[in-house]
Parts: sequence; C-alpha cells; structure tokens
Amino acid sequence: MRESIRPDKATRETKRAHSGPLHETENDASMITFFRKFFQSKIGIGVTLAFLALIAVAFASSDVANTGMFGGVAGGDRVAVVGDERISTADLQTNANNALQQARAENPALTMEAFVQQGGLDEVLDTMVTRLALVGFAENLGLRVSDRAINSELRAIPTFNGLDGEFDPEIFRNFLRQNSLTEARVLEDLGMGLYSRQLLLPLSYGAELPDSFGRRYAQLVAETRSGSGAAIPASAFAPEGDPTDEQLQEYYQANRANYIRPERRTLRYVTFGIDAVGDLPAITQEQIARRYQRDAEAYAATEQRSFTQLVVPTQAAAQAIIDEVEGGVSLEASARSKGLSTVSLTELDQAALASQTSQAVAQAAFAASEGDLVGPVRGELGWYVLRVSDVNQISGQTLAQASDAIRETLTAERRRLALNELTERLEDELTDGRSLSEAAEELGVEVQTTQPLTAEGTIYGTPQPAPEELQRVIGFAFEMSEGSPQLAEIVPGEEFMVFEVAQVTPRAAAPLSEIRDTVIQAWRRDQGMAAARAAARRIEQRVNEGSTLAEAVAAEDVALPAPEPLRLNRRQLAEEGNLSRATLLFFTMAEGTAKIVNLPEASTWFVLQLDEIETAELAEDDPVVANTQQQLAEAAGEEYLQQFLAAAESSIEIELNSVGIEAVRASLTGSGQ
Repeated sequence: MRESIRPDKATRETKRAHSGPLHETENDASMITFFRKFFQSKIGIGVTLAFLALIAVAFASSDVANTGMFGGVAGGDRVAVVGDERISTADLQTNANNALQQARAENPALTMEAFVQQGGLDEVLDTMVTRLALVGFAENLGLRVSDRAINSELRAIPTFNGLDGEFDPEIFRNFLRQNSLTEARVLEDLGMGLYSRQLLLPLSYGAELPDSFGRRYAQLVAETRSGSGAAIPASAFAPEGDPTDEQLQEYYQANRANYIRPERRTLRYVTFGIDAVGDLPAITQEQIARRYQRDAEAYAATEQRSFTQLVVPTQAAAQAIIDEVEGGVSLEASARSKGLSTVSLTELDQAALASQTSQAVAQAAFAASEGDLVGPVRGELGWYVLRVSDVNQISGQTLAQASDAIRETLTAERRRLALNELTERLEDELTDGRSLSEAAEELGVEVQTTQPLTAEGTIYGTPQPAPEELQRVIGFAFEMSEGSPQLAEIVPGEEFMVFEVAQVTPRAAAPLSEIRDTVIQAWRRDQGMAAARAAARRIEQRVNEGSTLAEAVAAEDVALPAPEPLRLNRRQLAEEGNLSRATLLFFTMAEGTAKIVNLPEASTWFVLQLDEIETAELAEDDPVVANTQQQLAEAAGEEYLQQFLAAAESSIEIELNSVGIEAVRASLTGSGQ
C-alpha cells in the first residue's frame, strides 16, 4: 500500500502510459506497431521497464556518482521508502543527472530543465521505486539470490575480462575507481537484475491469444477503405491585414515557447602540437652510445631460419618418420602416407621459434646445419620433426652505422617528453588561474574566437558545423563556466587545445521586435486555422445530416478545393510508411460517417467521409495469420509484464515524500536558487 504523499498509483500508471518520446520506440515495419499507430495502444511499456530499467540502468545510469553537476540536496533526506529500503534525495539526483547524460546522446541540446519538464525526473523515480518493489516482492515470495550467483554474473561481464578472456579483478577495480562506484553497490545491482530475471523471464514465455484474434487482425491488415476527403486550408480564411499591437503582443506571450532560441556559447581557443616545445638541446654522441649499448641485442648480428615442420603425438611415431626420410622418402611424403601434413615456417629467429614450439625444439633447430633433419624433440604440441630449409645470416650494425637512426629516435622521444611536460604544466597553471591569453602568448599561437555555437556542434542560425578541432569538446564546453580555460587532447600525443567559454547566451524566447514578421505570419496562420476548423465542423455537420461532401463544401461562402475520392489499402500504407493523422483517422472511422482532422504541418483541416470497408478473405494457411498471431502473443507477454509490475508495487508499502522530491526538482532546475 502507498501513502498518498504524491499522486496516487492510477495517476502514475497514466503518466507511464503517456511517457512520450523519452522511452517509447516504434518499428514502422512491424504489423503490430502498425495497429498500435491506428488504435493508439500502449502495450509495450512493460518490457522496457522490466528489462531495460531494472537491469541495464544498474550500470548505465543509476550508479555513476555525478551528483555535483547540478548542485546538491542533503544526502540524508529521503524521497521514498519502498518496504524497508530508502531512496535518498542524493540517490535520486545522481540517477537524474546520469539519465540526462544518456538522453543527451540522442539530443545533445537537452537541458536539465527540459528533461524534468518532460517528466524525466518522475520516470527516474518511478524506475527506482519499481526496482526496489520488485526485489521486495521477490523476497516476500521466498526467492533468494546467492553471493555465488552474483559473482557469476560479475565474471560474465565482458568489460571486466583481461587479455586471456577471463575476469580480471584489477580491471574491475579500475572501473570502480573511474566511475566512483563501490563493489558493494555493483554487486547489489547485479543481485537486483537476478531477482528481475527470476520473476519476469517466465512471464514472457507462452503468452497466447485465441486464433480468432490473429485472423481478425490479419484481415484488418489487408482491408481497403473507400470514401472522399476535402481539404480546408487555413490560407482560405487567414486575415490579410496585420494584427493590432495588443493582439500581436497577446499572441506572442501565449506562444513564447514556439520562439525559444537555444543556448549559444562563444568559445576562445588555441591549438598547439609538438612545435610548441621549441628548440631542444642537441642529442650528444654519448647519449647515442648509451642507447646503442642498452639496445645492443637489437644491433647484433642475427640468424633467421626457415623450416619444414611436422608434429606427431608420440616419440616412436616421430622416429619412424625420421627413419623413412633418412631412407630416401621426403618429409612431406612420409607425413601424407600417415594422414598428416607438414607446415612451413619462414624467417624465424631462435626466440620466435621457441615461442611457437619450445626452448628445446628451438635450440636443436638452430644447432643443426642447413638441410639437416632435426628430431624427435618434445615441444608444446607433441614430438617435433623439422628440416632446416634455409639459413639467413643478418649482419649487425656498428655504432657508427646506427648513430643517425638512434639520434632520430632520441630526438622524437625528447620532444614527446617535452610536450607531455608542457601540457602537464599548462594544465596545473590553468587550474591555478592562468588565463588563456597568457597561455597563448607562451605557446606563440593566436587565440581564435568562434561564432556562437549550439550544443549540437553547429554555428547558431546555420547548418554549418563548428570547426572540426572543436567537435570533441563542444559537449563539455556546454557544461563549463565562463572564463575557466581547460586543456583538451585533440589528437592523442600530438595535438592539444586550450579553450574557454567566452560568452553564454541563455536559452530564451527571441524578443518580439526581432521576429515581428515571423510572429505576424504565425498569427495569420493560426487565425486561418481557427476559421478553417469552424468551417470543417459546419461541413461535417451537413454531411452527417445527409448532404454529400461536395454539396457541404460548396455551401461555404469561401471558395474551397473540391473533395477528392479516397481508396486506401491498410497494408500498402504501412509498407510505404505513408501514415498521417488523416489516414489514421480514416482507418478508425465507422462506415457511413464523416470526421474532421487537422494537419498542423500543412496548415490544413480535412473533412473525411468513409463510404465502404472491404475486408479481405484469407486462406486458413495464410502466413500473414500466423505472423500476426505471433506478434499478438508477444504483445500479450508485454502486457502481462506490465500488469505484474503493477501488482508487485501494490503489494509493497511505498511512501513517497513530495517535499523531498520537489527539493530535488528545484535543485536540478535551479528554480530553488
């Protein structure tokens, strides 16, 4: 049961069902999705909530500690108590911040204010409550998750595998440090995922609906509807004169949200690379000699050999092959007669051969002469027999011969080291208050200033992208304060940038004086749309009273386009993706009726009249029926999940603290400052 400190369960479920584009996705190619578009069904919320929110969110968004981004709320305050578990204001704020970062992957310009306004904070809280409620429900049923099962889940996560493909504790610890996580929290979240799996996975199997459902829906897919439609454009009714100043101001105030300009930021920056280190002391001959001595093995004479290799399981078999070869049979022929094959190894030194076979094999192979047969010798895969097919002596390099190459290597190393030292020093100095201009003066480069940029990485007011070197820092720049220069690496180890936000123009409605003509045009269109709606209503009434659509349109005082005949097939529309509000309405109307619908993007109202519905006859074995039945079963499974989650929540005592929730909301949006 839930204390009504916040909107009740029914309100929350209604909000979930209309959560909008933040969480709902559609597949236009799916038949069931087609029906959902026509009948406005909201079946698919359950799976998203159950599997995405309850399992993936644990790593993807819920636990990355990032609470400082938008200010803090006292961590001890609670926003909810679910059974015996508490959700603190700090937890909610952390999850909201990280949910925003995920949403920005799709919409970089999304602000926290807009995220909260669209219901994002409520969705995050609902997810947290549902996760805890589901765990509480599972424990009440007697389900348990063992430490061994949780550890198995952890070890199965590829992110934490080392080069050998096995779980690497050090990689896991680094992950915890980098994301400010604790091992206990990660294991707790994995446990929640296991509880979810035990409860929810069985619900997704075996869901079925009667065959009659599948047949009926399959028939609807192929149905054809005939009628007519009349367009009532706003332009036919829009006033030609300008509004009064009072009318324009009133319209502008009522529609300010339509004229919001995005936040813009102007950046100042400099870029620099290896040239910034200037002239460095010359490499001395002594330094070259030390490096030559250090790498003496690389400059020494070496020997590379090529071999024909055969591996057999036993020493006796290897010796038998050697005896045959010494008797005049080739190694390749002897191997083929026994169902085996040889392998060619080319240009290997002794160390390389040892890594492929064994030290014993390599030593024997390099002790033999060219053309000799070596073996049998025990190696990694069995007993080895090798023929030395080629010996290549590679002469070494003297100090004099290697000096130029060593000098180039040492020079490059010194410049890279100097660049690293420069960037580290600059970063420290910028943190301590050094200005961008001072850094630019030292680097000997000119400060560049951008035009106002948007969070999407474009120049404001144009589709033109920001300079390429800035693309990697745009997102971070929209989280920085003005006048706080930062160092960024553009090309790893080669190119760097120092940049700062020079000016921030907040997201706000454009002043009426700057967009007066645009607002006047919008006012005229809206006035025309209102009058067109009234005309469409009159035409609809005349048709429903017995007039033909053509007669009803002709009765208007304004000249309007003549009605056009319509004959639409549902399947064809779905395949073409040619869906609009008008076609959706046409396929939800009753036969012999007239309805009106507006298409705002076309500034037009439509009056639709449906005369006839033709339903297709389908054979018993038509694959469309079976396919539809399968998709309906999947939709039913999703519905079961949704209902189960609602039941699980209702079985757990849940207290929601509206005061704490609103405190988080105010902190995130800045409305409490």
